Amino acid sequence: MLKGMGGLGGLGDMAKMMKAAQEMQAKMAELQEEMARTVVIGESGGGLVKARVTARGELTGLDIDPSILVPSEKEVVEDLIIAATRDAQSKGQARSQQELKRLTESLGLPPDVKLPF
Repeated sequence: MLKGMGGLGGLGDMAKMMKAAQEMQAKMAELQEEMARTVVIGESGGGLVKARVTARGELTGLDIDPSILVPSEKEVVEDLIIAATRDAQSKGQARSQQELKRLTESLGLPPDVKLPF
């Protein structure tokens, strides 16, 4: 054995870091899948329009109260759809950030760490 090399200590630390990185990558992939399955609902017009969006921001459905479907109110309906979609996307983003924060804390990472998500 060579003197001053400290045995395999450096390699052991590297192996631990690699294992931790692989675990984090697996947990991130799992979280991304969960966010793709998590649906939030945004509303506008006092619930006249509801938008379903995944926590990743994908619009999956709309529910429009038929009482507002009159030709003269076309622009109002369009605005309500946009507002409901934005509300749902905002809720989805907040949910995603909340779950990411929970993940980073469980991994012992600082709360302000930037992860690719």
